Amino acid sequence: MDSLTQILLGGALAAAIAPPRHRRAALLAGAALGTLPDLDSLPIALLTDDPVALMTLHRGFSHSLFVLPLLGWLIWVFFRRRGGRVAESPKRWFWAIQLALLTHPLLDAFTVYGTQLLWPLPLRPVMWSSVFIIDPLYTVWLLAACVAAFFLRERPAAQRVLVAGLALSTAYLGWSLAAKAMVEREADRALAAMGLADAPRFSVPTPLNTLLWRVVAMTPDGYVEGFRSLVADAGPMAFQGHRSNTQAWAEAKDIPAARRLEWFNHGFMRAQVVDGELVLSDLRMGSEPDYFFSYAVARREGDDWQALRPPRQLALERDFGPMWQATWHRIWNEP
Repeated sequence: MDSLTQILLGGALAAAIAPPRHRRAALLAGAALGTLPDLDSLPIALLTDDPVALMTLHRGFSHSLFVLPLLGWLIWVFFRRRGGRVAESPKRWFWAIQLALLTHPLLDAFTVYGTQLLWPLPLRPVMWSSVFIIDPLYTVWLLAACVAAFFLRERPAAQRVLVAGLALSTAYLGWSLAAKAMVEREADRALAAMGLADAPRFSVPTPLNTLLWRVVAMTPDGYVEGFRSLVADAGPMAFQGHRSNTQAWAEAKDIPAARRLEWFNHGFMRAQVVDGELVLSDLRMGSEPDYFFSYAVARREGDDWQALRPPRQLALERDFGPMWQATWHRIWNEP
């Protein structure tokens, strides 16, 4: 999720757990802990200029459920030994620190990007993909709770608004999973009728909402893409087919960057040959024909593909105003 949401979630949790007399300090401490895992981008950027590495190493070690509990314990031990608030109420502060850290990667896993919850195990990143990376209807409850608690300080009402904010934001995540299940049920029926019952697929909400969803399923020569509005659509879900250069992808599959991308995005990629270069696009983020993450990873030399070192990320030139207008219109109108 976006940094603001992670800051608010960490702050709200820590303030709800810490003693009332420590509430303002807990809001600030939780905010810092809530954003700490995303600082992994800084050392990664210092170590490499490879854009594929930058993408696929993010949400790795700093988001691991093996690493963060140990980090939380070390932070707790350090501040307890220094005295002050943590030493006054060590049990509450232990759980405030732990939950402010651990909820960060768990919330990230609800997006489609991919979070390596079990790093260093070589498992594919987790992507429950039930919320967009920015979703105001999730964040607004946490924002209201943190602002109210900051001004209410030690009053009992502060605890109530924090619990309410956390409950409402969590309920919204529950709704997103229910909405995803409804969309996937319709997608399964439509894809089975097309002979794609066993095709690898994913579903993801469109930007800033959980009412309009996008479903992509892979085919032998490319992929199909369909949209489903939970408000406007009725009847079978419609899909449109798109081609991918599967031959070029098969020939270059041993290129390190291509292999890394395939692992990271679960194989949901479009392959194109553009000016003699193999361009791989992550189908999970964006929509046809524009995708946020596209990389030139190899160049054709004779009958072989030679790796580009480093790979090159292609810029996405897209006007997001019309895109959001089209999304808003599609939510309320069946095509």
